[in-house]
Amino acid sequence: MNSRRDRPFVRIGAGASYAGDRVEPATDLAARGALDYLVYETLAERTIALANVQRLKDPSAGYNELLEDRLRAALPHCRRHGTRVVTSMGAANPLAAMAKAGAIARDLSLGPLRIAAVIGDDVLAYCQRHADSLTLMESGAPLCTLAGEIVSANAYLGADNIVAALAQGADIVITGRVADCSLFLAPMIHEFGWAQDDWDRLGQGQVCADMVECGANVSGGFFADPGYKEVPDLGDLGYPYLDVAADGTAVLAKLDGTGGVINRAICTEQMLYEIHDPANYITPDVVVDFTGVRLEEVGANRVRISGGRGRARPDRFKVSVGIKEGWIGEAEITYAGLGCLERARLAERVVRRRLEIGGVALDELRVDYIGLDSLHGEASLPPAHEPYEVRLRFAGRARSRRDAQRLAGEVETLVGKGPAMGSLPRTGVREVLAIYSVLIPRAAVQARLAWEVT
Repeated sequence: MNSRRDRPFVRIGAGASYAGDRVEPATDLAARGALDYLVYETLAERTIALANVQRLKDPSAGYNELLEDRLRAALPHCRRHGTRVVTSMGAANPLAAMAKAGAIARDLSLGPLRIAAVIGDDVLAYCQRHADSLTLMESGAPLCTLAGEIVSANAYLGADNIVAALAQGADIVITGRVADCSLFLAPMIHEFGWAQDDWDRLGQGQVCADMVECGANVSGGFFADPGYKEVPDLGDLGYPYLDVAADGTAVLAKLDGTGGVINRAICTEQMLYEIHDPANYITPDVVVDFTGVRLEEVGANRVRISGGRGRARPDRFKVSVGIKEGWIGEAEITYAGLGCLERARLAERVVRRRLEIGGVALDELRVDYIGLDSLHGEASLPPAHEPYEVRLRFAGRARSRRDAQRLAGEVETLVGKGPAMGSLPRTGVREVLAIYSVLIPRAAVQARLAWEVT
């Protein structure tokens, strides 16, 4: 590989794409990838809402539970090779995550490190004060019309604070809720000095960031379909990296000797899978136009990305709001042998009758015959023959934990009081944490940096 000092690009590796992602592929990138930056993207809407709930219970918690495992494995390699780390593992508590990272660095005797935390994405107080004037993107109704306790509200920040941290010499930047692609875009902006209103370069950089923000999805994850779309050694996927040039064009690749595949088809799927409007993809940093993007295979497991464009960024931030909305009771039971489908149908009727007799208050009840109709409902084709086993699943939504538990209990009592030849059920009750979205003015968000020097 080229020396990092004389090559005409910046290399950015994707070390994670969700909270519980694998640890060792990022460590391999840190060890062998000659990276300039290693990015761990670990947040989703529900992830940060749950992290806020954890922080409310324990002020020292609320950051990614794999932060220590990841940093202990990768930081020695990053220090050896001069790789800087950017991550959203701070989740609901970037300050605690920063302190933990500092403790890890000292314990590993890694020498002086500058660690920055981006804080200020928590806008719960603002949303509570303006709940009557904030409009839900999902329905158009005011936020105040929702029943239940609002437990979190986090704005999707952009790249600018990360860029500021890098400009001030941060070796590690830990954020809370930053838009996924902004984690990758920030190193590009910093390294190449792109202006905040250089919309086409920002748009092209965003296109490249979009390719890797889901990590190994673009190197074969969620792509394989034997006989149609082959992926070699899916069990040992290599995580991707970008070699980005000053104009924002990039080559996407993975390490030699790792499993998976990178090709034009995979890149096309990744680019399109969650875009609402390819000509107007809204991010905190730029509105992206994907319609002119070109994907070219330039070698084995190497795809060149070009043609992205951009327009001025929006004047508001999207906010993900987490609200407690009751409870879900779940239970599953299996029937097997001749007549299993009719016995499962009888079991459903028994449970529905028991809920009626007991006056169990459910806002919603779903019953699935797994393997028959659980994914496509009535559109599923009927089996050519009577199945030999069927898994019956009940899920009920209730305002109270007690009613959710009673549903699970009625399924459990099918053992001995329902049809013959049923398995022991699996039951559970969990609290509902619903996610909604609103838009707030940029001026309402006061993001800033905090520092720790080891």
